Amino acid sequence: MKILILSVLLLPLVVMAQTKTELKAAPLKTKNVLVSKQSIERGKTIYQTYCLACHQADGSGVGTLNPPIVKEWAGGDKTKIIRMILKGSVGKVEIDGDVFSNTMPAQPAFTDQQIADVLTYVRTNFGFKASAVTPVEVKAVRAKTK
Repeated sequence: MKILILSVLLLPLVVMAQTKTELKAAPLKTKNVLVSKQSIERGKTIYQTYCLACHQADGSGVGTLNPPIVKEWAGGDKTKIIRMILKGSVGKVEIDGDVFSNTMPAQPAFTDQQIADVLTYVRTNFGFKASAVTPVEVKAVRAKTK
């Protein structure tokens, strides 16, 4: 009898423990645009895969080769930074009096969503609180950049 009562009492706990519940990430609000945590996580993964070697984990860059991620670029005009991802950068870039000379490869194969995700990650990290980038904005810049 004790085993039966114990089984009845524990059964709901066992079922709950084995049931997968999908947790929905709460949206993050940046400059009146709701951004999902999934978008930021996807952007972080893209950053770590394609950007980290040159721009470093903290966005500080590498010596005079690769520039730091600065507000002027990452936190400013979205069109400028979207175009930078699509077309890359060749030649010297001056930031705060320092000249950086390494080439940044273009990433035209990235989808609009991937570019939006990585730029949203960058624009909401490294001390920035800039607005999110949407796939629609990337698509518009891509169409004008070809």
